[in-house]
Amino acid sequence: MPAYQHLDVTKVGDVTVVRIRKRRITADIDIQEFGSEMFNLVENDKPEKLLLNLSTVEFLGGLALGRLVTLDRKVKTQGGALKLSNIRPNIYEVFAIVKLNRLFDLKEDEADALAAFSSV
Repeated sequence: MPAYQHLDVTKVGDVTVVRIRKRRITADIDIQEFGSEMFNLVENDKPEKLLLNLSTVEFLGGLALGRLVTLDRKVKTQGGALKLSNIRPNIYEVFAIVKLNRLFDLKEDEADALAAFSSV
């Protein structure tokens, strides 16, 4: 797998697990680079099972949420599934306010998300 500036990418069985390195994704350049790296991963590796672990993320800007929505569409278009895990309460609250908790498959932690993939 290629090296990424903003992402740590590993495989757990057949699940591609992505952990974000930055604590805050708010600046336009960070959001663009984060989006580009995520989209490149999806377009090049075409993961069928993608888990985005947000444990390190303390704050996501509004544009970053938009990138996540686009990412979800790209994964689904390729026949894959995206799950998000380890979402801090303050970020989950934003997801709930804008109803993204209905769009995304949110799991409490990485183990729950991995188990949910294996039950599909």
